[in-house]
Amino acid sequence: MSEEGVALKEQSSIDTTYQNLRAILEKARSTAYRAVNFAMVHAYWEVGRIIVEEEQKGEERAEYGKGLIKELSIRLTKDYGRGFDESNLRNMRLFYQTFPNCDALRHELSWTHYRLLFRIENGEARNFYMLESVKNNWSTRELERQINSLLYERLALSKDSEKVLELSTKGQVIQEPKDVIKDPYVLEFLDLKESRNFLEKDLEHALIDKLQAFLLELGKGFSFVARQRRITVDGDHYYIDLVFYNYILKCFVLIDLKVGKLTHQDIGQMDFYARYFEKEEKLDGDNPTIGLILCSDKNETMVRYTLLEDSKQIFASKYKLYLPTEEELKKELERERKMLEMERRLRGDKE
Repeated sequence: MSEEGVALKEQSSIDTTYQNLRAILEKARSTAYRAVNFAMVHAYWEVGRIIVEEEQKGEERAEYGKGLIKELSIRLTKDYGRGFDESNLRNMRLFYQTFPNCDALRHELSWTHYRLLFRIENGEARNFYMLESVKNNWSTRELERQINSLLYERLALSKDSEKVLELSTKGQVIQEPKDVIKDPYVLEFLDLKESRNFLEKDLEHALIDKLQAFLLELGKGFSFVARQRRITVDGDHYYIDLVFYNYILKCFVLIDLKVGKLTHQDIGQMDFYARYFEKEEKLDGDNPTIGLILCSDKNETMVRYTLLEDSKQIFASKYKLYLPTEEELKKELERERKMLEMERRLRGDKE
């Protein structure tokens, strides 16, 4: 071997060794960070526990708790800094009251995660967000967005009581196509104004530009495949706006974007796309293709009469270009729930 070849081999060996050492050190640093982080979370839980227990001793004096936190804040701030002001001490007290079982705390979550979680009044929703944060490694920013967009309520909308309970005990379990569908989808991260006139292509461009945020909104198991996917039938070309693959369900997911009111032609077109993929694109072992139409205005009656009752692969959902208030989203979800109940009753009458 030439000297140059020997030198290259040695350099390659050094590079490999360096990468191995780097991986070890990064893992150790990450482990140490998590350990220190959880030690602080546990310490805040203990602070909250002691405050609550001490307040309970002074129940006969109404001002005792208020005076206790104020005095503790003055002393702790002097010794440990601004992290122990009255507001933070109240947070620690609420932390303990919300999570009284120390063993239930998750070491993967930071204090900021818990500050978001203990403000959720619904215990089942709180458990769901805690589980999903751990399973999906959500940052605090991602967790906050999911809470604000009422992800739990949107997923729970079409589920029966047993499935809703499963959300709070197991998180989101994906077993069939409808498990990945939300209604509505919240696309506030696109920064598109509803009052502005824009076309489907503008919506598509914006989604591609913010693909990471869109994948978070789509949910588990999605990977991007193509945009404007061309299919050709008898010399005519058709274009599917967005194509994804869901590796949990093991199937393609086709998304068509619609600005304006949903029509039966839109549903028929998506049905055609899905059938084409079933014949021409689906691989051995893949499950049936899912088609999802995202529209700004969904006509429930149109959906009900256009899709066959046993259709489990084609869906239509609304999208919102702003983050609605909690009250607005709750009204939207309640309206959807009533429609679902009406559909179930109609099916029951026919049977």
